[in-house]
Parts: sequence; C-alpha cells; structure tokens
Amino acid sequence: QYSRLSKQYGMDIYLKKEFLQYTGSVKERGVLYLLTSLPQDQQRKGVIVASDSNFSMAVAYHASELRIPVFVIMSTNTSPARVKMCREYGAMVISYGTTAKDSQTHARRLAQENGYLYLEEEDSAAYLSGLGTVGLEVYEQVPKLDAVIFPAGGHCGLLAGSAAALKHLNPHVSVIGVESESFPVLQESLKAGHPIEDRDFKNHHFYGDVSGLCFGSNSLQLTGKLVDKVVAVREEDVLISMLRLLEYERATVDAEGAIGLAALVAGKLPELKGKRVAIIICSGNLELHLLQQCIARALTLDSRVCRFSLVLSDCPGDISKLLEILAREEARVLDIKQERMFVTSELFTVKVTCTVETRDKIHTAQLRNALLERYPTAAWTER
Repeated sequence: QYSRLSKQYGMDIYLKKEFLQYTGSVKERGVLYLLTSLPQDQQRKGVIVASDSNFSMAVAYHASELRIPVFVIMSTNTSPARVKMCREYGAMVISYGTTAKDSQTHARRLAQENGYLYLEEEDSAAYLSGLGTVGLEVYEQVPKLDAVIFPAGGHCGLLAGSAAALKHLNPHVSVIGVESESFPVLQESLKAGHPIEDRDFKNHHFYGDVSGLCFGSNSLQLTGKLVDKVVAVREEDVLISMLRLLEYERATVDAEGAIGLAALVAGKLPELKGKRVAIIICSGNLELHLLQQCIARALTLDSRVCRFSLVLSDCPGDISKLLEILAREEARVLDIKQERMFVTSELFTVKVTCTVETRDKIHTAQLRNALLERYPTAAWTER
C-alpha cells in the first residue's frame, strides 16, 4: 500500500503490511510451506516447538489448520496472554521450566519419546522459500521498484529468502537490511564470515527476534551474496518509527515491524530520496503494557510531551496565571503537581511541575520561550 509517510521522507514509500497476517507475523509464510512439505506420516504424528516466539505462534496456528497435532512447550514465566493466544490457535500448550533452555530440553525429550518432529526456527530451504514469497509479491505489486527495506538481525531468513527472489527477478533492485545498534548480530556475523556464537548478545524483550543469535549459514551466505547494504539504527529511532506508523498508518507494530522505517527516520539511507521504496512491516506482536511505554517514550523523544518546573509565590491567582499562559499557547496539560514542604527557595513559595503535550518541536520551542519570558528561572526536564 502507498504510504502517507512518502511526502514526509521525500520518496514514494510502499508498505508491505505483514503484521496483518492471522498471527501478526510474516513467519506464517515460512511455517506454512515448511509444514506442508513434511511427509504425511510425520504430519500424522505431529510437531512440537519450544518458545513463545512468532515462529511458535505461526506453527501453532497453521499446524492446527492443517490438522497436524501440535504441542508448544513454554517456560513458566511466559506472558499469560501469549499462552492464552497459543491455546486459542489450537495447540496443546505445556508449561515447563523457568528458562527457554529448560523448555527446549523437555520438548526434545517428548519428541524422541512420542515420534513428534521437533521444530525450531532455522534456515532450511523450505522455510526460506516460504519467507521469500514476500519478495515475489512486492516485486509483482510495486512497478518500477528501486529498493526494498527488510528487518535484519539474528533471524535474517526473511531478508535472505526475499533477497534471493528479488535479485533473481531484477538484479538492479536494491535490497537493504536494518538491525539495531544494540544488537549488530548480522553485521558481526558477516564480518566474521560465519554465524557468531561466542558473542554475548542477550535477547531483549523489546526487540524480539532481531536480537537473537545469528542462526544459520544458509541465510548468512545468501545475505552476504545478495544484500546490498545492512545499516544499524538506535532504539530512539525505532520508537519514533512505531509512533509514525501508528499515527499515519493506524498500524500497531512492534520493534521488529518498525525497524525498517527507522532507517529512514534516522536518515541512514539518503540515497533513496526520490526513489520508489518498499518497506516490510513484518510483525505486530507487542504486549499491551510494553506498547503503552513505547508510545509514551516516543512522544517525549519527538518533543511532543515535555516537562518543566518553576517556583511561584504561594498567592491566590498565581497558578491561574500559569494556566492562562499554557492555554494561550495551546498546550494541553497532562499533569500538574505542587510542592510546598521541601522547597529550598524563600518562604511562602510553591514549586510547580507541569507535564504538557504540544503539536511538534516548533510548538514546544514557542511554549518554552513564552514561559521563560514570564518565568526566567523555569527549568526544563531534558528528555
């Protein structure tokens, strides 16, 4: 779909909204092809997975739809919402162990004892082919395409599989991967020439799959051969990207889904100005409490929520005058607090701390100037 963000970033942006898949993730494509390619006797016996990842959710849903017995082992500290969702997809969910490693060990044991096929996300030909259908569809749906931006990181199967399809159809289409500066897994692996194993890239709940270890030599080989560029972005850029997608596209996505647009937010791809660019929005599985934190932080980073403190004389009407200035400047008051007991300035004063919402950076600067003109000692809390 053509994006309203195009004008803002000076290029024709097309969004491939894979977060609208039934389980909220592009992983369904690879999983469906992987499951349908299994021998019939294995389909009758069933499959087992051990994690709360998008991959496991996709296995739970599509195995159930294909009437393949499916078991999901999750650690006891897995989010109750994820457990509930997985059960609703049709899987038999078993809680076991306190770590992912405990769950995996138990799943392998059950697979061996009962003849289930233990599945984990890897870069088999079937899985990569399924993910690569994204590249095929983007090429078919966007004429005269110049570049496609994908999430990268540890699980770079989507990037690798789609790059294979795109480069086969048109070698001149630029394929770009984006990963986090905090977890430069793919770039480190490409430098080393093999999937890294000894580096301590701890999985970060916010980033999901993009912060995991690089998991396959096939994906890495395809990426090194076919991907034109891999860039890294800051966490702040990812948060603002999530905010832009929510506001302009009504798209509620997680970090993995927003990281492609974050490269444009960060100005990391100036060569794409004036070009036709597709961005893969691959995932929208962010827990509600985390989504709330992300949007609140993004508004602060975007200078649209700000906080200031000032000291007023504790006289009737002084707070009203402050509120009049805020109303005149069209700032929305989100919170206001008064402190009298521990104010260190002169007696009979009150410290007032305000949190306000503004339209944008320009509006924030105008408000700041208006307040400093009336209250020269006003102190702003930096973001």
